[in-house]
Amino acid sequence: MSNEDKSVDNLVSVNIDGKDYDVPTGITMIEAAAIAGKEIPHFCYHPKLSVSGNCRMCLVEMGMPMRDRGTGEPVLDDDGKQKIGWMPKPGIACNSKTAPGFHIKTDTEIVREGRKAIMEFLLVNHPLDCPICDQAGECTLQEHSSEYGRGYSRFIEHKNVKPKRTKLGPRVTLDDERCILCSRCVRFSKEVANDDVLGFIDRGSYSTLTCYPGKDLRNNYSLNTVDICPVGALTGSDFRFNMRVWFLKQTKSICTESSSGANTVVWSREGKIYRITPRRNDEVNDTWMTDSGRMIFKQVEEKRLSNYEIEGETVSSDAAISKVSELLKDKKVGMVVSAQSSVEEQFVLNELKASLNANVFMKQHTADEDGILLTADRTPNLRGALVTGLTDSYPEKDWGKLKQSIQSGDIETLLVFNENLFDQGFVKEDLDKVNVVYCGTHENRLSKVAKVNAPLLMVFEKDGTFINQQFRLQKFNQAVPGEKDVLNDLTLINQLQIAVTGESESRICNTSVWNKISQTIDSLSGISFNEISEEGVSISGKAFAELGFVEEKTLKFDKTKFQF
Repeated sequence: MSNEDKSVDNLVSVNIDGKDYDVPTGITMIEAAAIAGKEIPHFCYHPKLSVSGNCRMCLVEMGMPMRDRGTGEPVLDDDGKQKIGWMPKPGIACNSKTAPGFHIKTDTEIVREGRKAIMEFLLVNHPLDCPICDQAGECTLQEHSSEYGRGYSRFIEHKNVKPKRTKLGPRVTLDDERCILCSRCVRFSKEVANDDVLGFIDRGSYSTLTCYPGKDLRNNYSLNTVDICPVGALTGSDFRFNMRVWFLKQTKSICTESSSGANTVVWSREGKIYRITPRRNDEVNDTWMTDSGRMIFKQVEEKRLSNYEIEGETVSSDAAISKVSELLKDKKVGMVVSAQSSVEEQFVLNELKASLNANVFMKQHTADEDGILLTADRTPNLRGALVTGLTDSYPEKDWGKLKQSIQSGDIETLLVFNENLFDQGFVKEDLDKVNVVYCGTHENRLSKVAKVNAPLLMVFEKDGTFINQQFRLQKFNQAVPGEKDVLNDLTLINQLQIAVTGESESRICNTSVWNKISQTIDSLSGISFNEISEEGVSISGKAFAELGFVEEKTLKFDKTKFQF
């Protein structure tokens, strides 16, 4: 909700269970009740989808202040208060918007009996398999049935048998006997993913969810239908029956697939990640994320660079850092930096760059955008490099300048952070003239030819911040531990600084780095790492001004430069 929506001019007074509340105009009564601390049960309603009103679970009593039809004057009761004209039957709160004087009752006998009747109908054909259901532990139907279920069934006929383990697409499996026909998945596919592929066939209790003939659910947002399914009908094929959710630890993080900076939750147990789901942030990603972004965690276990190496021989971190300092001191140094690094890492890399008087090279990583959450910029923190000054110009689209600098002899030692040059147009002959120091997360062809290798941590193994394409500073948290004896990235860079200059902090962390950042970077001044909220901090105006752009009532900047 924007600040404009929260202003006093946009508030109306509604009465919920006998008490008046000031709430934003135009929101549903479900949302208004939530503001008042009242939960109205619902299944089909979702705050980011259109209203269908087909589950009928959100029944409430509704009324409006009465007025004389002839004169328009308020109709008063014996106490001099305006009478409330109550509807003869309960109505659905999801399709009722706030209006001045609107009255609802959320917990009367007729409301509770209505909800019990709806729940009884929903459970007529629903299987009683909660102990083995993959949705157990996060099932809305299970939660509401404990309050509104009768506790017994009056249905003596056989339940309808519906399709089970149906593959709707490469990533989503349907157990249709659990479906309550809420249509959330149908509306999401049509309204958000722009892939109108799902629908219902047949009628009544025989209605079944399916894909249109000749199509399947394979868009890059298909797993969001699993997230919003209120029951165990839709399950992710990859996570299906792998782990009970109550065993998993939840860690708030940020998707690194692109510069949109989708907010996520990493679900892990005993150092192993089992799934990633989106986290609601109305300023960034609503409640969605890409399927491909969910799969990045699998790279944690793929051929990780886990040892410090000199000429292919495993050594201690101290020995590797000492060797790197020899290759850096009194040499012409080139630094290849990455937009995968956090703001904190880029800041200390900038300090190292100044100490080495190094030339910095950075490359864009782009691909087609989808117009939703997958941006053309396929890195999470390119704007961080601009704001911290690690690169003072927009990155090149190729490594032309780097190759030229190597060939001309302007570089003797090349310090590479998380970029595999061989996958980006380099051949071995291009690097024969320089001593390569590779700091990265995974083994690759570059690590095979490097003089020194130093392992880095993935985003799931450390804390930090990114700046997304909207210039919103967002925090991510460590979900699982890194490899044994592998230094934190900040510590590694700090140790290199000490080895080269002999001057730096003996201990370094995000908090101490931010003490420097807030004092030296105007657009980040006054920000403390520990105080960055879950929604992030918008620095767009400050960042644009610092980078030479003008801010008036509306920001004036070249969108093609910052949002490609």
